[in-house]
Amino acid sequence: MAYMQFTPRNSITRLTVIGTLALGATGHALAQGQADDAAATRAYVQIGHATGVTRSTTVGVTWPWPWPGSRHWEIGGGSVTGHWDAYVSHWRAPSASTAGAFEGLTQVGLVPVLRWRADQGRAPWFVEGGIGVSLLDVRYQTPRKQFGTRFNFADHLGVGINFGAGRRHEVALNLQHISNADIRKPNPGENFVQLRYGLAF
Repeated sequence: MAYMQFTPRNSITRLTVIGTLALGATGHALAQGQADDAAATRAYVQIGHATGVTRSTTVGVTWPWPWPGSRHWEIGGGSVTGHWDAYVSHWRAPSASTAGAFEGLTQVGLVPVLRWRADQGRAPWFVEGGIGVSLLDVRYQTPRKQFGTRFNFADHLGVGINFGAGRRHEVALNLQHISNADIRKPNPGENFVQLRYGLAF
């Protein structure tokens, strides 16, 4: 199956433009009320581009940590909540063996995430970060790099915004790093820029 090819520069530029427009377009739709972010379960879809021409398409679910009592910490004038992020991702990567061809990989992951909101949690904007684990169905190999293991750690930093009635809608821009922490060489790692849309249910 033939795939449309994009240069790395054009791909990242397009993703950045899409992300900027999506985040900007949500500004007029912010709800006045505050949703209980710590109690929200969300399904999401996500697209990503790596530093080369590897692309990813992801579907996932996030759900709150079952903390007893209070569901948040107060830090720096803001509120910190925690949630799990479970996902399945399809990578489309250049083939290491056939010039001009692409190969597909499937990744599953589970990441514990901490999210911070300003103004005691009332702000629509948030920043978050998490470090978890992931598993590929085959080892990642491209003309540029190859992983030493199918198992890898997955960490990300992101910024996003919730909007709409009850803040059910969510848009986020994440930077994700995948590597095995030198469990086995080679371990070049891969970095993705990701744009996510989520919906609470």
